[in-house]
Amino acid sequence: MRRRSLPVLLSLLALPLAGCGSGNATFPGAQDTATVSATGADGAALACEEPPAAPADVRSFTQDDLPQALTGDPATLTATLATTCGDIVLELDAAAAPQTVASFAFLAEEGYWDDSPCHRLTTSGIYVLQCGDPSGTGRGNPGYGYGIENAPEAGVYPAGTLAMARTADPESNGGQFFVVYEETQLPTDGGGYSVFGRVTEGLDIVEAIAAAGAEGGAPDGPPAQPVSILSVEVDEG
Repeated sequence: MRRRSLPVLLSLLALPLAGCGSGNATFPGAQDTATVSATGADGAALACEEPPAAPADVRSFTQDDLPQALTGDPATLTATLATTCGDIVLELDAAAAPQTVASFAFLAEEGYWDDSPCHRLTTSGIYVLQCGDPSGTGRGNPGYGYGIENAPEAGVYPAGTLAMARTADPESNGGQFFVVYEETQLPTDGGGYSVFGRVTEGLDIVEAIAAAGAEGGAPDGPPAQPVSILSVEVDEG
């Protein structure tokens, strides 16, 4: 949510998150044997591989590439985010967010998120880890956009929620998404944020990354414990 939009997500949240804009996140090149560790709230250590370098060339699409919304049958799909800190398994709600899930599955199949850093962590008032911009800057998008689906009317996002980041433009949903690791209240002005799934396994990984905080102890910025998405696989049944 660093699209300068989660403050309009979180800036979009007004705090900001979406393209959320604080500084750019950069990561060192891959070193297969290197590991770093974060400690979760339960005191357990989380071993993470050194993240690979962000892609030099980010795949770009056009509005014509936006896939058709799913039919809602099946109602749910399963996705696995393979990350440098372990696998995070997601249940995607194709019935409630058919366009969002269709786009997510499309971008996963295209390898859009391969080796992409999660560029933003917020730890005060808003509790989310934002990913989905292969450039790691928080300003990237796949080249197309679409509207809001399934946004909570009261703006309450429980822990484990998977939702889209966007700018102030309600049609700016694209490739950036966030995982809520602690119940969060987000503004409903502008339509809220599309909820398209939930974490079914691996929320403890996100919690441990959050426990390590953002760089420099800031309440909003790149996570101090770097984490990158290595690949995304969607099981369409």
